[in-house]
Amino acid sequence: MARDLTPDEKATADAMLARARTAMDDMSDYTQEQVDRLAQALGWNCGNEETFVRIAQMGVDESGIGDRAGRVGKRGKILGVLRDALRGKSVGIIEEDPEKGLTKIGKPAGVIASLIPTTNPELTPPVTGIYAIKCKDAVIFSPHPRAAKTTFEMVRVMRETLAKLGAPRDMFQCVETPSIPLTNYLMSICDLTMATGGKPMVQAAYSSGKPAYGVGAGNATMVIDADADVAEAAMNSRISKTSDFGSGCSADGNLIISENIYDEMKAALISEGGYLCNADEKALLAGALWKEDGGRRIETVAIAAQDIATFAGFTIPDDRKFIMVEQEAIGKEHKFSGEKLSVTMALYKFTNFEDAKAKVRAIYEVGGKGHSCGIYSFNEDHILQHAMNAPVSRIMVRQPQSKANAGAFNNGMPMTSSLGCGVWGGNVTNENVSLKHYMNVTWVARPIAEDRPSDAELFGEFYNTEVM
Repeated sequence: MARDLTPDEKATADAMLARARTAMDDMSDYTQEQVDRLAQALGWNCGNEETFVRIAQMGVDESGIGDRAGRVGKRGKILGVLRDALRGKSVGIIEEDPEKGLTKIGKPAGVIASLIPTTNPELTPPVTGIYAIKCKDAVIFSPHPRAAKTTFEMVRVMRETLAKLGAPRDMFQCVETPSIPLTNYLMSICDLTMATGGKPMVQAAYSSGKPAYGVGAGNATMVIDADADVAEAAMNSRISKTSDFGSGCSADGNLIISENIYDEMKAALISEGGYLCNADEKALLAGALWKEDGGRRIETVAIAAQDIATFAGFTIPDDRKFIMVEQEAIGKEHKFSGEKLSVTMALYKFTNFEDAKAKVRAIYEVGGKGHSCGIYSFNEDHILQHAMNAPVSRIMVRQPQSKANAGAFNNGMPMTSSLGCGVWGGNVTNENVSLKHYMNVTWVARPIAEDRPSDAELFGEFYNTEVM
């Protein structure tokens, strides 16, 4: 049973909020150029290779989740977020539309409560911080207990960065001793919550009584069409699946492969480092990933393929990077069709594209609605059919999902570490949470020439017909 907020926790949160509001007041007259300079400084101090690698590996060591070598690859996201932030306006006039007589003024959203997941303690704080400082928002970070020291260290770097430039360091603060009651209270007193974490925390954010942006669970599913470049699809699937040992919600979980190229694709995946389980190993693997009550075993989340196999009770060669199972059945009782949060991938075969679409719909009934899926195809009709069919917010075409859907330098997706999943995923947005979500906007509307169509134009064939 959850305990109540203690008086000390309440006093801590109230004091942090007061300091945050004072810091915002001290920055209220900063210009666009000044906040851009702060954003660049944050980008450098948090995203330079030496600092980021040190803190990223600290996060893996502290939480026991993820890949020390692979985690550092997330550094590029800070550069991308900085690029997007610098290209947007956030102070004063941010947009003008003379034809419609509109002027938009950007203003701070307020003090943000930012919930940090155990898988991203080195990345989510600077991503949030760059967008927030652009909009002159203060942020109080609430870390996951398993990655609290890492989050605190990254926020320390962010605070020192502001202080060196004469800006108030209390624009960024981090809870040192996190707890569920304290996090819930912070969300209830701050102006906005950014909830990048597990489903219970996202639900708590939406129940806080304050505006909140949340994320949803993933179950990334890729369709490998008959005309796919098999070598490209296999390589990208391996890249996406093995990134940080599959800790992210965007990692490929299911491949739905045309029967015309199924064996060729399976061989290509093995060449990329996949290990294909036999029936006995598949049964052991299921027991290693899920408990008898259906819950995910934390011991096998985002660890190496060899360690998963050892936990399950079998061995795989040292050169194998991910584990594959062949799967036909889809449904909540068939766990391999749900989110796996590991270097485990399920392979399905489809006979025609209607079959592929049906399997995609069935998989998202198991989990992951609103998140992401993708396709390897050069058939534009199939790409659009897939996009029309899948109940997700983003479709990646011929790209490694976990490297692309949150923004990449070779696609047009907004850079972020928070993926909205829309109404499907219980979120208020299905966009990549980025600069525009961190500000209030005042619309100034001036009179323009009347823009009013005739009734006949508006009602079309129904104009002047019989009334009821």
